[in-house]
Amino acid sequence: MSELRVRFAPSPTGYLHVGGARTALFNWLLAKKQGGTFILRIEDTDVERSTKESVDAILEGMKWLGLDWDEGPFYQSECFDLYKEYVQKLLDDGKAYRCYCSADELNAKRELAMQEGRKPKYDGTCRNRNDHPEGAPYVVRFAAPQGGEVAFDDLIKGRIAFPSEELDDLIIQRTDGTPTYNFCVVIDDASMRITTVIRGDDHVNNTPRQIQLYQALGFPVPQFAHVPMILGSDKARLSKRHGATSVIAYRDMGFLPEALINYLVRLGWSHGDDEIFSMDEMIQKFDINNVGRSASVFNTEKLLWLNAHYIKQGDTERLADLLLPHLSKREVTTLGGPDLMLVVNTLKERAQTLEEMADRAVFYYNAPQAYDEAALAKFEKEHLLAVFEAVAEKLSVTSAVDAAGFDLLFKELCTEKVWKMPQVGQPVRIALSGGTQAPGIGEIVQALGCQEAIRRIQAIRSFVAAR
Repeated sequence: MSELRVRFAPSPTGYLHVGGARTALFNWLLAKKQGGTFILRIEDTDVERSTKESVDAILEGMKWLGLDWDEGPFYQSECFDLYKEYVQKLLDDGKAYRCYCSADELNAKRELAMQEGRKPKYDGTCRNRNDHPEGAPYVVRFAAPQGGEVAFDDLIKGRIAFPSEELDDLIIQRTDGTPTYNFCVVIDDASMRITTVIRGDDHVNNTPRQIQLYQALGFPVPQFAHVPMILGSDKARLSKRHGATSVIAYRDMGFLPEALINYLVRLGWSHGDDEIFSMDEMIQKFDINNVGRSASVFNTEKLLWLNAHYIKQGDTERLADLLLPHLSKREVTTLGGPDLMLVVNTLKERAQTLEEMADRAVFYYNAPQAYDEAALAKFEKEHLLAVFEAVAEKLSVTSAVDAAGFDLLFKELCTEKVWKMPQVGQPVRIALSGGTQAPGIGEIVQALGCQEAIRRIQAIRSFVAAR
């Protein structure tokens, strides 16, 4: 059995879509599991739409997800001479021909076929044409075999067959001499010795045409696996109107790569009832035969749940590094402020994304400029002033250095003053963070330090006293 060779072949006409990322992931997992080769190929023959920015975005997205490639990236635009050689080979072998039909003639043929209830495919007018008008523009068409059918056993969808009569003579080279997509793909996959093609099921209709080209050129035909598409919540194809579809957009929204990878692998593939997989577990358990035949619905809530899990379980130092760009977007500097790792530790249990964590981290570095007055109004003014004075006094003489020590301090204060914990905790939380949705007060004081905590308590005391 030959070595498994798979490829991911995006077109650089935009960002790396989550659907493309899932296709790349399935290829990558299969290669890793079977000790095969994963190849990255950039299909940039569409010169007008292909951009370096899109190439960079695709590579950036792949690297962020951790989908490293063994060979490449290869670029179709660097292979035009090779494509022309094979076009000429088909012409020389009588398996392709020059077609001089104009656009107007082709449109007229198409309209007539539709009027007569026939499939609007090319009728082969130039297939046996012997005259070659000098200087006249032409395309090169593949002379598709007639009769019978083209069939293949899809690793996901099962046996698929197309009657040959439905397949017209495919254009393989345009009038400007550039090759077309279906032809380039066959030459690339054959020259790269691809053994298994895993791609989206929007390519199913391309497959019989490509199989005919493989056979005409004497190339071995690879196995095919067509992955069902990803749908939005309304069961329409996933698009921007459903939210982010770019891999990098999810990074910028504060998702971790391991969360997105874990979510994508479960979109259409399953291993019992398991939901959470490390990369090693995915490699070990992945089986292309367990990919479902039905389309999958993208569920952002499920992705958020996974992301919260990975944040909660994540390494604090790594999370702190990843959080920095999100704080920078909020013009927050951590220089001279609380230890960011301490801050992350207070927030990682409850954050669903790094963006959410960044929002909740701002108060650590920027003292409150306003307070939740509705929450403060639940307490008598005299009680608030007494709490703030007592807490400031306790903090000024305490020897506590960690959250547990500060929590004990607050409990002792409640015992001394015969206060219930909410009567102290809520006002102090508002004093330190500006609101009521914040970590435990012991955790906050540990991160801020006693001096800064006292300063904030004195500031809110002045605010309450002046009301």
